[in-house]
Amino acid sequence: MNTDKKPSYTRRDFVKTAAKGAVLTTVAMTGFPTIVPASVFGKYAPSNRINIGQIGCGRIARTHDLAETFKYDVAQIMAIADVDRSRLKSGKQMIEGWYDKKMKKTGYIDVKTYDDYHELLANKDIDAVMISTPDHWHAQPAIEAAMAGKHIYLQKPTSLTIEEGRQMSDAVRKSGVTFQLGSQQRSVNPWPQFKQACELVRNGRIGKLHTVHIGLPIDPSGGIATEMPVPEGFNYDMWLGSTPEIYYTTDRVHSLTDPDSRGGWLRMEQFGAGMITGWGVHHIDIAHWGMNTELTGPIEIEATAEFAKKGLWNVHGNYEVSAKYANGVKMLMSSKNPNGIRFEGTDGWIFVSRGSVAVTSSDPTSPGGQAKAFQASDPKILTSVIGPKEIHLYESPEQHGNWLDCIQSKKQTISPAEVAHRSCSTCLLAHAAMKVPGKLYWDPKKEVFKNNVEANKLLSRPQRFPYGTNYISNKKS
Repeated sequence: MNTDKKPSYTRRDFVKTAAKGAVLTTVAMTGFPTIVPASVFGKYAPSNRINIGQIGCGRIARTHDLAETFKYDVAQIMAIADVDRSRLKSGKQMIEGWYDKKMKKTGYIDVKTYDDYHELLANKDIDAVMISTPDHWHAQPAIEAAMAGKHIYLQKPTSLTIEEGRQMSDAVRKSGVTFQLGSQQRSVNPWPQFKQACELVRNGRIGKLHTVHIGLPIDPSGGIATEMPVPEGFNYDMWLGSTPEIYYTTDRVHSLTDPDSRGGWLRMEQFGAGMITGWGVHHIDIAHWGMNTELTGPIEIEATAEFAKKGLWNVHGNYEVSAKYANGVKMLMSSKNPNGIRFEGTDGWIFVSRGSVAVTSSDPTSPGGQAKAFQASDPKILTSVIGPKEIHLYESPEQHGNWLDCIQSKKQTISPAEVAHRSCSTCLLAHAAMKVPGKLYWDPKKEVFKNNVEANKLLSRPQRFPYGTNYISNKKS
């Protein structure tokens, strides 16, 4: 496939497809399109809840997205989709069991299951979706959900490539659906220190910001490469999606026995970029928040990285990344740094991290353990009160709850699509710099490298038909 070919998914295609299949109504007073889910015309009445479909039912869905969303009475998980029927079965049992226990009634809900998420998106009773799939299956279902008029909670990173991320952000903007990225470090539960750190930096408590240091964990090399038969009930072709066809082996995909463990795909460049996007989106998102660069990106970037020379898993190992922004701030990322973000200014520094708290039990940690979650050059900085006339950043109690609230209020979420795309883009720029020697010059407005053909080839990937964002408009509506 010619990588220079323009995607067949265009804005005109989007409008045509949305007109056919999206649940859109026009508000006469404003003339702007808006999404009106069946479940928002009341608060918590059973018939007026936000009906949610879960796409992907692995580790993050089970231990995080579903677990958090269950807490809100306004939400009702009514359907799931997965290409692995064993996960479909266990996911259905888990969701129905949770509702039976909460409602003290056996058979309270019959959760619908789908082998193909397109059928879930076609269900008009579903108002919103949570997408908790592998990285290479983020942008496409998000775009299709937007075109179907479904509100979207998308796990990070937003996309496999910068081109996909731009397509996704544009599709969400055009549709008007409520979008939230799973960049939960922005919400005060369970980590209030990230918002606090960014407010202190934005209000000058460490003087003029000049450098941000970021530390990210790395994944191990290894993995068993022996070819194996595809398990019964697993649609491996669809799981591969837009990426190249390649033989099945368990360590390339996910555990058949432990759905809560980290899948081997996280360590495969075919399906993602490794920890530079896996955790990089979280920390770069916070860095952008503190730097006030949420809607842009670096103008210069260079990097070095080690890559495994043997074994199945081939994402980056130890790395060093240096980036410069138009405001003069430098961002320095290294696998040698403590896992977290350190803001340095002319009058001091602030370091912020999750400390010992993890999202799931299988999250990796940096060598030597976790640093203290919230530190500063002067402890008094951390207790400084932000005055009423100073900068107060968006406060979200919890990421999933903020999404649900914004579906009802039609306000912008704390992690909207364009902000999410920009955080992911910076991660992918770092990954490109690992591959192309020397300093790269980036145009954040045009989203291209300046005068570097090799680097620009990495902004997109060939997509295996019929999967991929470039073929969405060719599918039957």
